[in-house]
Amino acid sequence: LAESVATQVTEAVVDAVLAVAEPGKPIDLFMVEIMKMQHQTATDSRLVKGLVLDHGARHPDMPKKLTNCFVLTLNVSLEYEKTEVNSSFFYSSAEQRDKLIESERRFVDDKLRKIVDLKNTVCSGPNKDCGFVLINQKGIDPLSLDVLAKHGIFALRRAKRRNMERLQLCCGGIAQNSVDDLTPKVLGRAGRVYEHVLGENKYTYVEECKDPRSVTILIKGPSAHVLQQTHDAVRDGLRAVKNAIEDGALVAGAGAFQVACRQHLLRPAFLNSVQGKAKMGVRAFAEAMLIIPKTIAANGGYDPMDVLVALEEEMVDGRVVGIDLNTGEALDPVQEGIWDNYRVLRQQLHSCAVIATNLLHVDEVMRAGRASLKAPNPGEEE
Repeated sequence: LAESVATQVTEAVVDAVLAVAEPGKPIDLFMVEIMKMQHQTATDSRLVKGLVLDHGARHPDMPKKLTNCFVLTLNVSLEYEKTEVNSSFFYSSAEQRDKLIESERRFVDDKLRKIVDLKNTVCSGPNKDCGFVLINQKGIDPLSLDVLAKHGIFALRRAKRRNMERLQLCCGGIAQNSVDDLTPKVLGRAGRVYEHVLGENKYTYVEECKDPRSVTILIKGPSAHVLQQTHDAVRDGLRAVKNAIEDGALVAGAGAFQVACRQHLLRPAFLNSVQGKAKMGVRAFAEAMLIIPKTIAANGGYDPMDVLVALEEEMVDGRVVGIDLNTGEALDPVQEGIWDNYRVLRQQLHSCAVIATNLLHVDEVMRAGRASLKAPNPGEEE
C-alpha cells in the first residue's frame, strides 16, 4: 500500500479494534464490518462509527436523510403471507369479497398501527424533529411501505441477520420479535441516518452512534484490485492489533529478534552449559534463526551476507538492531515503530522444532520400509 493509504488505514484499524474491545472479554472481530465500495480513491477509506448497510429504502417517498434518530429493529413479517394449509373461500357478491380482502389485510394493518403509534409517541414534544428508522429482518410489502412513508418513517426490509446483531451493539435498543410490547425502552439512537446512491447500488449509513460496540471500516478504491489489496491489509491489521492487545506485549521486528536470539544462543557461557551432542543442535538452531533476516534482505534486493555482517557490527552493548529495507543498513526497530506480535514468534519457535522432528520421523519410517523390502542373501530362507 501507498504510505498515505497505509497511514489512514492504520488509524481506522486501531480505532475499530479499540471500539469493540471490552475489558476482560475476548475481542470479537466479527463486530467490525468491512464494506467495500468501488468509488473514489483508496485514501477516501475511513472508519464509520456505526453501520453501513448494502441496501436502501424501497419506497421513493421515504426520507433520504434523518438526524437524531430513534432506531427500531424488528424481526416481524409486515406482509401478507399465505397459510401453509390449503383452504378455499367462496363468496357470492362483491361485498363479501371486499370483506374477505379487508380481513386479510387487517392483520398486517394492526402491526403497522402499533409501530406508527410508537413513532408518534417518541417523536413528539421536544423530540418532534427527531427521525424514526425501522430496520426489519423480514419482509415489508408495498402497501405497508406506503403507510410507513406517509408517516415519515425510514424503513429497510430483509436486513442481514449479522447486521441485526451489530445494530443493537452500535445503536443500543433491543430487537423485537413482536409488536405487542413496543415501548420507547426498546429503541436505539443514532445521530444520523442517510441513504447514499452509487450507480445502481444503494447504501444506508447509520452514523454518530454514542459509544458504539460495533463499527464499520469503509474501503474505497477505483478498481477491484485496489479494493482487494486494501481489504487484505485491513484484515491482517485487525488481527495484528487484536493479538497485540490480548498479549499485552510486542517484540521488536525487522529481523531484530532473530539476530539477537542467535547471538544469545552462541554465547560461550550458554554453550558451555550444554553437554554432548545437544551443543551441536544449539548451534544449528542458532544458525537457522538467520533465515528470517536473510529472507528480508533478499526481498529488499540486498546481499544477505553483507546485511548480516552490518548487523553484527552494530550489535554492541546489547543494542537492538534490525534491517532497513530502504537502505539495507541497520536501524533501531523500536524507534521506527516496527514490531512483531509476541504470539506469532512464540508459535514460530514452537512449530519449527515440532515440524523438524516430524520430518526426521518420516525419514526413519521410510528407511525402515526400504530395509524390510531388501532381497534375502543367497542361502537364507525367505
